[in-house]
Amino acid sequence: MANLLGKRVLSAIPLLLFLSFFVYVLVDFMPGDAAAGLAGDNATQDEIASVREQLGLDRPLLIRYVEWLGHIITGDFGTSLYSSQSVTQILADRIPTTLSLTVVTMVIVILLGLPIGIIAAMRANSMLDRALTAVSSVAMAVPPFIIGLVLVIALAISAPVFPATGYAPLSEGFGVWLQHLILPALAIAAISTAEVARQTRAAMVDTFAKDFIRTARAKGLRTKQIVLKHALKVAGVPIVTVLGLQVSRVFAGAVTVEFVFALPGLGTLAVNSVFSRDIPVILGIVMVMAVAIVIINLIVDMAYGYFNPRTRA
Repeated sequence: MANLLGKRVLSAIPLLLFLSFFVYVLVDFMPGDAAAGLAGDNATQDEIASVREQLGLDRPLLIRYVEWLGHIITGDFGTSLYSSQSVTQILADRIPTTLSLTVVTMVIVILLGLPIGIIAAMRANSMLDRALTAVSSVAMAVPPFIIGLVLVIALAISAPVFPATGYAPLSEGFGVWLQHLILPALAIAAISTAEVARQTRAAMVDTFAKDFIRTARAKGLRTKQIVLKHALKVAGVPIVTVLGLQVSRVFAGAVTVEFVFALPGLGTLAVNSVFSRDIPVILGIVMVMAVAIVIINLIVDMAYGYFNPRTRA
């Protein structure tokens, strides 16, 4: 297992380097001029050129990338072009919100998606299975921000059960913290729950057709024991894979959902930074997200070793 983890970590390094260079080049080709924006509306060309020189934007792209990468390795993400704050500090202030939203969303996905998929598989081709499949298809077709707006109207405005906007840190109490995250988490979790449910159903239906399941039933084992102890473990590899992929979906959904619910997380920061063309902040967000996804993929790879011991080699 240690060798597998080491290989995955080593393979992640060139991936992150390639991603960082690709994003750096992509951001550099964004329309607009950060120097012109900072210089002001009535700035002359000489003033804009002076600002560009101060920011180092007049130097070749490759040199700027190498210098930026050197700072990133030491944990220095640079300084925001507009607020003059440390990007590291800005990210540190926003990460707890997005991390909280991600955790609550994934808990909802697991608590709803797995049982729905298992129940549908146990009653395959029944009316219940078809109904759950139809609901899942509808949920996968609706964008998260639309679901978020519907939830706000239904559960925050018409019936003020949950707050419509804002975020409360965990230090203010678990209940208050959770109240502010339920609606945005449900908005993001809808698509992921539907996908996890469908993948779980497919994996469990395939597993239920295996010979060892028929043997277990012939021995008189209880259904609960067959499902949870035997079938679910064998079907665990595709289920864990799709769960790992949903973390990326949650990060993508956070960009719009945090904006709808006015959550001060990385999603809202990303939208504002793109509009203001705050290049250091954009690059910092992308790198934090990339590292988070790489870590999730490592966890998924380690989980494969539990569900399928042959992958440990």
